[in-house]
Formats: sequence, structure tokens, C-alpha cells
Amino acid sequence: MYPSELMYHKEHEWVRVDGDVATIGITHFAQDQLGEVVYVDLPSDGDSVTADETFGEIESVKSVSELYAPVSGEIVEVNSALDDASETVNEDPYGEGWMIKVKMSDSSELDALMSAGDYEASLSE
Repeated sequence: MYPSELMYHKEHEWVRVDGDVATIGITHFAQDQLGEVVYVDLPSDGDSVTADETFGEIESVKSVSELYAPVSGEIVEVNSALDDASETVNEDPYGEGWMIKVKMSDSSELDALMSAGDYEASLSE
């Protein structure tokens, strides 16, 4: 349920690292808690994000939640497919439901993230 190759942020975002680019989305736990996702408000290509600060919002039939950046850097790609198919976040949170790709400005920020096992353990605390 929590892929071991990913790293996890305490606010329920995941990170997949490829070189200096981090792909970011929300975890299965987060999308399950939200319920049916109906809208995702994401920033634009070229915008900057800062670790532990919000970068957008996700709206479900139950609530609106903020999205938090696990790392800092410049957004190099936004998943615009979510504009027309926000339910993809529920259907495939670790694949086609990704949200943004960030060119990291400080890869040492990854050290603050959790492994899949640590993240899963944190859910039962």
C-alpha cells in the first residue's frame, strides 16, 4: 500500500526522486481519508515551492485540505490531467495521480522524509 521506493512527508505527501527532480503526490492514506476527490488546485510551472509550506489545495466531497511541499525548488511540471480527471488521485495515487514535479534546490531536505515503514508506523500513533 506504501511503495518502498518512495519517501513520505508527515503531511501525507510522497516523493519519487529521479536525479534532482522530485515527483510529488498524496498517499493512499490521504486520498482514502479525503474520500472522492473533486478538484485539485495546483501551482504553475516555474513557481517555487518551499519544504513544509503549502503549494495547493485538494477538495473532496467531504472537505478541502492543503497540500504541503516535502522539498523546496522550482516546479518543472504540473499534472494538468487532474484538471479534467481529479478522481485519478483516488484511483492511482502513486502513478497517474501525481501532482507536481520539482527541481530540488536542496536535496538534503530528503533526509527529513520517512521511509515507507516509518510512514506506515506513524499512521498508527
